[in-house]
Amino acid sequence: MRNMTHVAPSILSTVSSTFIDDWLVALRSLYTDAQMASVLHRSGMVAEHNQPNGRVTLDQIVRLYQSAAVETGDEMMGLWSRPIRPRALQHLLTSVREAALLSSALYRFSTFWNLLLDDYQFELIDMDDRLELTLKPLGPAPVQRFGHMLILKLAHGLLSWLAGYEVPVKAVSFAFARPEFAPDYAIIFPSPVRFGAAATSIAFDPARLGPVQARTTADLDDFLKNAPRDWIFTSSREHTQSLRVRAYLSQADWNNCALADAAQAMHMTPRTLMRRLDADGTSFQAIKDGLRRDIAIRDLQGGRKSIEEIAQDVGFSSAANFHRAFHRWTGGTPRSYRQR
Repeated sequence: MRNMTHVAPSILSTVSSTFIDDWLVALRSLYTDAQMASVLHRSGMVAEHNQPNGRVTLDQIVRLYQSAAVETGDEMMGLWSRPIRPRALQHLLTSVREAALLSSALYRFSTFWNLLLDDYQFELIDMDDRLELTLKPLGPAPVQRFGHMLILKLAHGLLSWLAGYEVPVKAVSFAFARPEFAPDYAIIFPSPVRFGAAATSIAFDPARLGPVQARTTADLDDFLKNAPRDWIFTSSREHTQSLRVRAYLSQADWNNCALADAAQAMHMTPRTLMRRLDADGTSFQAIKDGLRRDIAIRDLQGGRKSIEEIAQDVGFSSAANFHRAFHRWTGGTPRSYRQR
């Protein structure tokens, strides 16, 4: 986001290809096969990425969103039963920026969507310790996982845009079972995420929801032009131990960094760090490999280095070893991730 004081989201963040599968299913209902192949090619999501272990970058998500929202005439791209017509997001921004407080902006967000959604309604629940925006079904509506994620993230992104900083999130819950790509949600939401809840919701601490900063028409235009780049990936790296380790590695000599080094930097014993990473469903080596993978994907798509140079940069003694590791990480080849 522009005009903010926090650190921008890491360009090394990626999500698994299965994270966007529901989105692609919705898009296929709006495109012909030829049109779908074209928009995926233009976004850089070549066929090799659509594998169980494939990875998708923020740039690819942004390109697909910006193309599909225009070409389909639906700003939510088939994710909801009723198309969200062009300029709806602009009207939403115009409405929320007139609010005096972030809590009032969240209320405006809920009433706006309640005019547009047929199968769901937002309810804003004000409790002593939380302000919770809950998405409630009006009947036996199917749960579109990517749609539920995107609309909650839009609420968080708009509040952060209005505040001028990334607004803390108290909790996020989803009305669907924990998916295999559950770790990707830590990249999206700066809070614990719960699955299998009675309803999809996002909760904020009312004490942390202050006044709205003035936003000009130029600010609004920038937000729309950049959507969803400015709001889909969180800039917070503090809400899980695994993200704190990744942040430490990205700023250190990560290739030569061991578990003991990270533990010392975080003022805990190696055993404690191992236990906390295990609670996050990961390990030090998995985090390190994920960082190596995402650095390699960034450099492959940048096109300025050879595969041999990239292999050496991420700690492999030979390109052959790098190819084998990359296939294990992503299910594809390094060449398949070259920008086309």
